[in-house]
Amino acid sequence: MKINLKRLNNNYHFETKNERGDVVHLDNKSEPDPQGASPMELLLMGIAGCSSIDIVMILKKQQVELEDLQVEVEGTRVDGAIPNVFTGIHLNIFLKGDVSAAKAKRAVDLSLDKYCSVAKMLEKTATITYGITLNEEVIN
Repeated sequence: MKINLKRLNNNYHFETKNERGDVVHLDNKSEPDPQGASPMELLLMGIAGCSSIDIVMILKKQQVELEDLQVEVEGTRVDGAIPNVFTGIHLNIFLKGDVSAAKAKRAVDLSLDKYCSVAKMLEKTATITYGITLNEEVIN
């Protein structure tokens, strides 16, 4: 895996590109008009994406097709700490479809406790928690 980064202005706006040519813009969130996500926001996007891929894959193996999957992620950090790592990460996972509560919970548990590489890395500094809403009913 290889990523290239290129500075785009005299401040903190960067363009990153992977080997396939996919582009992600980064910026410092304290800029007046940021032109991309901050690196810490990208970590939260990463855990949302990684766990979502796992959840879909696990349910597909069980021949369950979701109608919709959405995730809200909130990270907490200690103000003024250097480095200012995440100490807590909470994911709210919203699933919609013909799936039992047990299968939904099992897929999320497997993802965040075993398969999601991003979660496994971030759990070294942050307590990772989650809630699951299935068809608009909270199940966890």
